[in-house]
Amino acid sequence: MEEPRELLQTLARQFGLLNKTCCQISGVDISLIHSHILYEIGRQDTPSMQKIAERLGIDITTFSRQIQSLIKNKLVKKTASPEDRRVYLLSLTTEGKFVAASIDKIMDDYLDDVFSFMNDFEKETVMRSLQLLNMSMQKSKMCCTPMG
Repeated sequence: MEEPRELLQTLARQFGLLNKTCCQISGVDISLIHSHILYEIGRQDTPSMQKIAERLGIDITTFSRQIQSLIKNKLVKKTASPEDRRVYLLSLTTEGKFVAASIDKIMDDYLDDVFSFMNDFEKETVMRSLQLLNMSMQKSKMCCTPMG
């Protein structure tokens, strides 16, 4: 049996996690981090910048730069909260919704293809294993922190 690190590194490569861009949609190169940001904003109702940064485990300074890039590409809108002007809320623009939906379709097609080589029991086993791995990683003191 392969070592866990080797399996995870192979999985990361095959999932394209080492690629600079995950895709190009409407002439815009979308980085992996931008894809994650768009996904998280789209899942929530006008979340705060802080909430999305925390969800993704990114420091707010780095996150702010990423948001500025998405605003420049007209994919995200940032507005001050009516309750607290120091808090900024994020939403997807019409173009941002289109890009997020396009990425969703690409990922759904990719995962459908990957899972097409498995029977229902194997799919369930993989999904349960990924859930177990995610839960264990959340409990780990080393999760989401730099190694070293």
